[in-house]
Amino acid sequence: MNKSTVSYRKHRPSKFKNIVGQFNITNTLKNSIKNKNIAQSFLFCGPKGTGKTTCARILAKTINCNNITNETEACDKCNSCNNFNENKSLSIYELDAASNNSVENIRNIISQIRYLPMSEKYKVYIIDEVHMLSNSAFNAFLKTLEEPPENTIFILASTDKDKIIPTILSRCQIFNFKKIKTEEIIKEIKNIAKKEKIEYEEKAIELISIKSNGSLRDALTIFDVISNSSTKKKIDYNSTIKNLNILDNEYYFEITKNLIDEKLSEALLIYNNINEIGFNNEDFIIGFTEHLKNLMLCKNEFSINLLEEYKKNKYIEQSNRTSLSFLINSINIINQCNIKNNSENQKINIELSIIRISHINNFIRKIEKKEKKKLNEKKYKKENENIKSLSKNPYLLEMIKELNLKIIK
Repeated sequence: MNKSTVSYRKHRPSKFKNIVGQFNITNTLKNSIKNKNIAQSFLFCGPKGTGKTTCARILAKTINCNNITNETEACDKCNSCNNFNENKSLSIYELDAASNNSVENIRNIISQIRYLPMSEKYKVYIIDEVHMLSNSAFNAFLKTLEEPPENTIFILASTDKDKIIPTILSRCQIFNFKKIKTEEIIKEIKNIAKKEKIEYEEKAIELISIKSNGSLRDALTIFDVISNSSTKKKIDYNSTIKNLNILDNEYYFEITKNLIDEKLSEALLIYNNINEIGFNNEDFIIGFTEHLKNLMLCKNEFSINLLEEYKKNKYIEQSNRTSLSFLINSINIINQCNIKNNSENQKINIELSIIRISHINNFIRKIEKKEKKKLNEKKYKKENENIKSLSKNPYLLEMIKELNLKIIK
C-alpha cells in the first residue's frame, strides 16, 4: 500500500501569489525584497492554518533565489531553489519551539550563526510556535535577535503573540495573519478538487469551509476525510453532514419561517426531528442564535457587510419577513435557555423557548395596538385643547361673527 501525501502538504503554495487570503502581507514582503530592504527578524502571528509557516518558507526561498522574477517570485530553476524544493538546502533551518524550547536549543542556533552560509546569500532560521520557548530561552535569544550577522535572518511564527515577551516583539517586524474568508477557502478547495479529479457538490464544499473556521489547513484535512469516506472519490452534501455532524442550515430557516408565521406545532416538529437524528442540543442553540444574529445584521445597510457574500441573499429574503423587535426578543429568549446548568431538561428548555418565540409577534401586535390607541387619544385630547383655547380668544370670536354676517348677506 502506497503512502499518500495529505492535501495541505501536497498542495502547499510555493510562491507568494499562491498564498490564500493574505495579500497585504505577501505584497509588503515582495516590496521589501524588490527594494532590497529586508528586515533581520520577522514575527508572523495569527490563527492556525492561515499560512504563517508557508509564508516563512517562501520568503526564505525567495531571498536566496539567484534569479528573482519581475513579479518578485522565486524562479524555481536555480540551484538554491532546487535545493530548497528537494529539502536539501543547508542555509535554511526550521525549528519547532514546541518540542525544542530549552536554552540549549537557542545556544545551538547562536553558535551556528557565526559561520557564513555555504552557497546561498542568507542563513534563514524559521522558528515555529516561538511562544513555547521558556523565559530563559527567550532571554538567551535577545541579543542575537537584536544584532544578528548581516547574512542571517530570523523568521518567528506563533499562534499566540501575547505569550511572547515584549523585548522580543520590539526586535521584530510583526505581521498579523488573519482568518481566511469562507469564499476564498471555497475557491481553493474547488481548485484542488479539480486537480485531484474529485467530484463535489457546491453545498458540501461550503459546509467544509464553514467548519474550518478560517483555517485552510483544517479545511483541507476535512476535505481529505470526506473524499476518502466514499469509494467513488466524491464529496456529496449528505455524507459531509454525517461526517462533520453539522446541522443543515435549512433547518434553521424552516424553524424561523414557522415561528414568524406563528405555526408553533410545525416548529416543534422540526426541532423534534433534529433531536431524534441525534444532534447536540447545545450545538443547536449556538447555530440558531447565529442564524438569528445573521438575520438581524440584514436589517442595517452597514452591518449587512459583515455577512459572507455567498450567504447574503437567503438571509436578506427571510429578514425582510420579520421585524427587528422579533429578532432581538428571540435572541434574548434563546440566551435565557440555560442548557449547561439544566442538562437533564435540555429538550424541555429548548421547546419552551420555541413556544415563547412563537408568541412574540402576537405580543408585538398587542403593544402596537395599545400604542396606537394611546397616540390617537393623545391627538384627540390635544385637538380639543386647541379648540378650547381658540374659543376663549375674543378677537377670533369677533372675526367669526363678522364672517358669518357676510355669508348671510
